[in-house]
Amino acid sequence: MGTPGDRAPLAERVEELLTGGGPLAIVAAGDPVLRRGTEPYDGQLGPALLARFVEALRVTMRAAPGVGLAAPQVGVELRIAVIEDPAPVPEEVRLARGRVPQPFRVLVNPAYESVGGARAAFFEGCLSVPGWQAVVARPAEVRLTGQDEHGHALDEVFTGWPARIVQHETDHLDGVLYLDRAESRSLSSNRAVTERWAQPTPEEAARALGFELP
Repeated sequence: MGTPGDRAPLAERVEELLTGGGPLAIVAAGDPVLRRGTEPYDGQLGPALLARFVEALRVTMRAAPGVGLAAPQVGVELRIAVIEDPAPVPEEVRLARGRVPQPFRVLVNPAYESVGGARAAFFEGCLSVPGWQAVVARPAEVRLTGQDEHGHALDEVFTGWPARIVQHETDHLDGVLYLDRAESRSLSSNRAVTERWAQPTPEEAARALGFELP
């Protein structure tokens, strides 16, 4: 993030980050922290500091607003992310995208693998790439493993939009942005998506912009 504390121990940097209170600044694409990858969480913050950091991620995600946020997006190279999706969408969108509500959850040291060969493609955005969206084809179903913030094991299969969210956030922890996986010809401003490509699926966009869907 280019702050004076960049070379300090990670816990000290997180403490410094949290001193201001309120939502944290979200790092934008072009900052190396989004590309370096992360180190596994192994108690570097301690229980109390971890709880404060998780709460800061939640506050920041909700304020943005977004449905997920990974630690590198606030300049912290730890393998931690949060997700939450109230899914306030019309029924036709819910059915087409498999978008169902997800409660607030903390993902610690997550990893995913595809379940089956089905893929789904939809417009996707990112808080670190403000103003733009692009179509990304991703596995429609994934198995996510890891832990929660209390160290309890996580081993769960996600489908539909929740599967997309956990893939997007876990990718952040590996230094991967959604643009790395996107159909480049689909790249559209938020305004264009709202005015032209608001349909539940990106089929019209694919025909008009000249890219293929799985």
